Amino acid sequence: MSKNIAIFASGSGSNAERIVEYFSGSEEINVKLFLCNNPEAGVIQRAERLNIPLVMFNRQAFKSGEVVKILQENQIDWVILAGFLWLVPQNMVEAFPNKIINIHPALLPKFGGKGMYGHFVHETVVANKETESGITIHYVNENYDEGAIIFQASYPVLPSDTPEDVAKKGQVLEHKHFPEVIEKVILG
Repeated sequence: MSKNIAIFASGSGSNAERIVEYFSGSEEINVKLFLCNNPEAGVIQRAERLNIPLVMFNRQAFKSGEVVKILQENQIDWVILAGFLWLVPQNMVEAFPNKIINIHPALLPKFGGKGMYGHFVHETVVANKETESGITIHYVNENYDEGAIIFQASYPVLPSDTPEDVAKKGQVLEHKHFPEVIEKVILG
């Protein structure tokens, strides 16, 4: 029986697209839906190009349980957060216990929490003169970036690296590992 996944994204959607490509020939995992909270997000065009249904929603629908209902109506088994910036409400955590996976652009528990996303993370890594950074794939609970860690991969940060350099290194690891880790977790 194929598992249906829904991907939540707030930005460009490069990880979402990479996941779709990775599972395009799979009979076991099906990317059924994209969900987005940002009407300006690049993921909207990607969904159209990839022929993946897209659901736009606002904060009220997210908090009220309306989004959970949409996921259940679409028989979603797993929720993947790929550059999604809002805190997941308790009703969704309860509806999908240990079935929500997020990717974070740093080695948690460092540089996690509210407001620590995207370029803010990379700027902080550089400002703190870190010698390494990386990615963390983790389960989602009701707190930002505190769910159990599934996988981490690191890369060196050079003294000459800019936040943009750090971001590029991280994205390479994200695109390589995120789909593989999703597959391992879902298929056991």
